[in-house]
Amino acid sequence: MIMHKIYARHFGVGAQDRLEIPLIKKCVRAALDFEGVEAPCEVSVLITGDKVIKEINREFRGIDLPTDVLSFPMQVFSQPGWAGRAGDETDPETGLVPLGEIVLSAARVDSQSREYGHSRQQETAYLTVHAALHLLGYDHLDEGPGKRQMREHEKQIMEEWAEK
Repeated sequence: MIMHKIYARHFGVGAQDRLEIPLIKKCVRAALDFEGVEAPCEVSVLITGDKVIKEINREFRGIDLPTDVLSFPMQVFSQPGWAGRAGDETDPETGLVPLGEIVLSAARVDSQSREYGHSRQQETAYLTVHAALHLLGYDHLDEGPGKRQMREHEKQIMEEWAEK
């Protein structure tokens, strides 16, 4: 079993609005396992509210609005998925491949779970899997094969892992 390090923390989120950190870690691991990630990796997850994610979205994407999730990959992929990575970027101090950071909005998890008629856990799981795939080079900005492939992988991971 590959030992990934997944760090998750809340920042600026009240106790009643906190997301389930064990679920988030499970979903990141599920995505990495599904994608066949063969090296121990490091992923950081920040769980915050609309104010902080709006600031991050404005600073890094130039969009002055809150969003549900952001991903900041630290690896370069020539094609989506572990096989498409550009090289071995293992941190010599930790022995881990730093994949990047995920930022989740607890407020968006709440509102979207109500909007889509499912649980907070399901919305948390979906957004986490979605973001983890972004860290592995997947994108959905165009309507081409990359978007279809990402959506199919999300669906399969959610069916096979996140709902267990």
